[in-house]
Amino acid sequence: MKIAILGLPGAGKKTIFKLLTGRESPVSGQRRLNEVVTGIAPVRDPRVDKIVEMVHPQKITYAQTEFVLCNDIDDTNSTNNTSDLGNWFAEGRLADLLFVVVRDFAAEEVYHPAGSVNAARDKENITTELILKDLELLEKRLERMAKDRVKNRPTPQQQLEEQVLSKCRPFLEDSKCLRTVEMTSEEKSAISSLNFLTRKPILWCYNIDETKVKLFSATERDANEFHISAKIEQEIMEIADSNERSIYLQEVGITTPGIDRLNALAYDLLGLMSFYTMGKDEARAWTIRKGTPAPKAAGKIHSDLERGFIRVEITKYDDLLKYGGEQQIKAAGKAMVKGHDYIIADGDICNFLFKV
Repeated sequence: MKIAILGLPGAGKKTIFKLLTGRESPVSGQRRLNEVVTGIAPVRDPRVDKIVEMVHPQKITYAQTEFVLCNDIDDTNSTNNTSDLGNWFAEGRLADLLFVVVRDFAAEEVYHPAGSVNAARDKENITTELILKDLELLEKRLERMAKDRVKNRPTPQQQLEEQVLSKCRPFLEDSKCLRTVEMTSEEKSAISSLNFLTRKPILWCYNIDETKVKLFSATERDANEFHISAKIEQEIMEIADSNERSIYLQEVGITTPGIDRLNALAYDLLGLMSFYTMGKDEARAWTIRKGTPAPKAAGKIHSDLERGFIRVEITKYDDLLKYGGEQQIKAAGKAMVKGHDYIIADGDICNFLFKV
């Protein structure tokens, strides 16, 4: 999973990137031309932690997410390039999800390009920028296809692509995102290589004042947006002792750090989930799409497991918590053995049997 972090200057992108990945980003003015800043973040998963408590493996492996810290949306450092490499929109097109940080905190010492803090306005302006970049890409593609048509007869696939682009153009011209365009699977496939920004899932992250954290923690419901105080998250990360951290979370009025909640929201938006493998050697989380059959999930671990798949032994995570171990689960008659047609469920603990 690759997530692009976008936003206006001063929104808090660099702070959140560091909190997620542990990597310092280049300071303003020192980022090299076309430099793409990336970092790997473990997917914080309490189920993995619980499995570790019960199994005590020698090694723990969390699922991982790649984050890309994009240039500021109004950054013009690379606008003179003949290539789009290094521009925020180019990096965003290569991502699976756009994570847009919107400033919603007051601080006179922190510059805002519009001169004032207005989260609703900034969200609208950023959405407009995304739409304009998609419209620019669409028009360039149609222009290129028109030139190519003079020299060569278009293939059926090219004809379909041109039809879909012509269908999409009025939506962008009307300031609508391409997610609102109804398409068949064939139409989606025809334009998939263009990686339009407004067809991607977007998670809006409002970086709020620390005084508002308790309010939003109790009321947050929208699956496409969440609120976080980068300042408080930084303070949480600096507390090494787990008991002290729990006390601090209670004091600020939140149950789970926002950085932890981000992973769950991103998974939901992308239709992803986790299954697990466990043993004395290693406890590990694996990321797959919802609806993945058992052989395909096995292939996530190794291609030989998919090629020689025989069956999968399933332990439900809730049963592990209830009964305390695999032997107790078997004694209770809760252990399951499934075949090729089994669809892996979120939280399944799997032991794949295969032969090649």
